[in-house]
Amino acid sequence: MDELTVGLAIVGGLALAGVVAHGAWQARRAGPRRAEPAPAAPGAPAVQIEPVLVPADVEPDPALVRAPQRRVVARLDALIDAIANLKPEADLAGELVLAHLPPTRRVGSKPWGVEGLNVETQAWEPIAPGARYREVQAGVQLANRSGALNEIEYSEFAQKVQALADALGAMPELPDMLDAVARARELDAFAGAHDAQLALRLQAREVAWSIGYVQQAAARRGFVAGAVPGRMVLPAANEGDPPPMVLAYDAQAALADNSETSAVRELTLSFDVAQTDAAQQPFAAWQAHAQALAVEMDALLVDDQGNPLTDAGFATIAAELERLYATLVAHDLAAGSAAGRRLFS
Repeated sequence: MDELTVGLAIVGGLALAGVVAHGAWQARRAGPRRAEPAPAAPGAPAVQIEPVLVPADVEPDPALVRAPQRRVVARLDALIDAIANLKPEADLAGELVLAHLPPTRRVGSKPWGVEGLNVETQAWEPIAPGARYREVQAGVQLANRSGALNEIEYSEFAQKVQALADALGAMPELPDMLDAVARARELDAFAGAHDAQLALRLQAREVAWSIGYVQQAAARRGFVAGAVPGRMVLPAANEGDPPPMVLAYDAQAALADNSETSAVRELTLSFDVAQTDAAQQPFAAWQAHAQALAVEMDALLVDDQGNPLTDAGFATIAAELERLYATLVAHDLAAGSAAGRRLFS
């Protein structure tokens, strides 16, 4: 093979390699924005981390990460529960009461619970073994986001109370059904008029995002993987409480085998007003997270109608939210309170 032929072959090979490299570069450029690998330690090979975790070189904002605290157990509340009293002839052991509680704590779509008046502390508390109770009370929630307590649900509650009273040798005092149902409808109407869940959308301006990129960007803001695909959440301050904020994206994309090739162009950032204590300033945190993610991810912030959200728009929402908070407080249903969370659940 003469020198000319060899030279042409080399040139052709280089040209082919250039075309292949250019094609790969174009494909990557056209694909979704991807997560950045964590930098390797000196002398160590680069390792691709799972993007659902906070990268080793990124510390979450300490203001956004709180140490879990013990959850406060919800108590029966005459404001939102219809309560029946059970008065036994003698003090009852906690073990006896627990043995006769039904396996389910719901009637229809409403939760119901049982408490005892502790002989020693003279305080109402959830039934516990080792304690003795002078009285027992059972309560069914009057309303929640499924609607108001109805006559059928009340009747089921009354049957459960009667069965428990018979087992404990107690005399039940049930609230009037018509009065309970009327209160339930009134409470449900109030809840329907004052329920709020704020949500905005982040839309990719140009390049779509890979799922790994979304997870990595959210992790930098303190979000962690949620219990269901397509959700990342901020950890709650108290163990067992609902997350104060949720970042959601397409669940099908989240289930893809390769998180770096599965792409999304829109995220939803939301928080449940009634479920979140106003003292935690959830609106300010919601706005701050949204704006920070928008800058980092080159996203446009829009409302549920697709209209761009400006500082003026956020200010308007904040003013309306303050009025809602004041109304809830005036009705003893403050956002984040035990009663408020139960009603708006």
